[in-house]
Amino acid sequence: MARRKLTPPVRFTFDGLYSSAIPGETLLQALSRRRVPILSRSIKYHRPRGPLCGTGQCASCLVRVNGAPNQRACRTFPQEGDRIRTENAWPSVRLDLFGAFDLIFPRHLDTLHGFRRPLFLRPAYHAVVRRLAGTGKLPTSPTEGSLGPDPRAGPLLSTYLVVGGGASGSRAARALADAPGHRSVRLLDRGGASALGKGPLPPNLHVERRTSLLFLPPPATSAAPFVGIAAREGGGAVEVWASKVLLAPGGYDAFLLFTGNDRPGVLTADGALALRQGGRVPFRRALIFGGGRRAETLIKLLKGRVAAVAAPGPLEAATGSTAKALSVPTYPGHLLVASKGRRRVHGALLRDRKTGQRTSMKVDAIVLAHRRVPNVPLYFQVGAKMHWREGTGAFYPDLDASGCTSVPRIYAAGEGAGFVETLALEASVDRAVQGMLEGASFRRPDVELPGRVRAEGPNVLLAYYRELLEQPWLGKRVLCPCEDVVLEELDEAVHEGFTGTEVVKRFTGAGTGICQGRYCLPDVLLLLSILEGRPPSEVGFITQRPPVWPVPLGDLARLPAGGVPPALEELGAPPATRSPASGGA
Repeated sequence: MARRKLTPPVRFTFDGLYSSAIPGETLLQALSRRRVPILSRSIKYHRPRGPLCGTGQCASCLVRVNGAPNQRACRTFPQEGDRIRTENAWPSVRLDLFGAFDLIFPRHLDTLHGFRRPLFLRPAYHAVVRRLAGTGKLPTSPTEGSLGPDPRAGPLLSTYLVVGGGASGSRAARALADAPGHRSVRLLDRGGASALGKGPLPPNLHVERRTSLLFLPPPATSAAPFVGIAAREGGGAVEVWASKVLLAPGGYDAFLLFTGNDRPGVLTADGALALRQGGRVPFRRALIFGGGRRAETLIKLLKGRVAAVAAPGPLEAATGSTAKALSVPTYPGHLLVASKGRRRVHGALLRDRKTGQRTSMKVDAIVLAHRRVPNVPLYFQVGAKMHWREGTGAFYPDLDASGCTSVPRIYAAGEGAGFVETLALEASVDRAVQGMLEGASFRRPDVELPGRVRAEGPNVLLAYYRELLEQPWLGKRVLCPCEDVVLEELDEAVHEGFTGTEVVKRFTGAGTGICQGRYCLPDVLLLLSILEGRPPSEVGFITQRPPVWPVPLGDLARLPAGGVPPALEELGAPPATRSPASGGA
């Protein structure tokens, strides 16, 4: 019998020490075999930072790769000989002298009103503020961090463009490709579009993996196609032309406000699942916070590593049954008050919302599975009408009966459009696909389609946060992990007379970080609603400016001129009837 050939590991250095990765695993997975790593320090207080989402949504796992700053460890695949270093720390990430700011300013550091007196020290103050105002350093030489040539020629032309390669996007792309007429279909996915499976694809379905849509302006006229900009991880940007667009961006697990919520060891459910490799995770005793199906999934997959399950309200029957079958203690109706530990999570503090009794437990991870929110930047950016829905406490696009948004020829489906149940997800995709094929347009705003997130009723987290705000102060409660904005700064902004998300963003900096508000705005909206005494829908959202995902400016500078897009009728024609000048599928 022939021996199986073993693939040699990839060797690299991490802060000068040799390490290795299994081919195909991310840098974050390679660094997380034993425990959750400390990868950087925060921007203002230099608090330890470790992975949070594990999917490239946040900015908590930034490292320096071969001189290129701010590379996400969860999206980086190590190459032989890579030089990888931690960032934003001096002299090292383990012992950072700038971490003294966290102790000197226990509540918050006011960089807007402070550092003014005495006048002769103002230059020194400015130097300190500049040191606390940036993430990472520029490449140390012109060759380090260079991107190389653009690997693709553009523009990419197709009849239908599907954004998002999850279950919904993949289902839609296949359905559009299999429809009569053999129109060309292009699928853009930030990941590997694994939901498509490994079988052969229809010849008219083109998949762009590890590619993000950065900008999708509405066309100038109804007869013009959509002309967007996409970027591939690893370098290269290209124009994308399409007659109709289906947005299926999906959702993600939200952040949560509590003392010490930014410590390494605090993970979203996405992050815990991303770190799970070969059935192993970099923690031994995790507290899962959430009582729904997401928590149930984690209990099953992290079997033997779950110390307890807590939730802001009651546990769903299936979650409670699964926890009971595995002898996992449950704490329904509890506040997550604080995590314990300075450099990493070493414990958690819970409080019963009815009795007020406190429970302290030893854990080395806190996994947030309490709330899923949609990826909405592209909807806002393209100008689609959005409405607040209390079911998850988030904004979702208005849809008509055909799945069309308020922007003609842009459709929405899947979790990002507000559909949660499996059957509802599939029905939303089928509805949008049928609408695209039939050429349906937006008829009536915000139709209550079956299986969609509840539009009215109580929001569980609003009542939860009202109680949490009444708890005694135990330490910093970080609202915006990217910019190190804490709850006290939000409260100060409201007392100063600043109202509304857009104005408060400019005062505090919340929502201006690398993640563009994905992990702070869902909570900022709820908290401002409480502090201002008005519904979250009136608090509003921040302006969504391109790019949707961070991209090196060099990619955009090297973007080739796409020329004049063809007429809409020609773009919608089968590939065989197009003129050579109009571009290929």
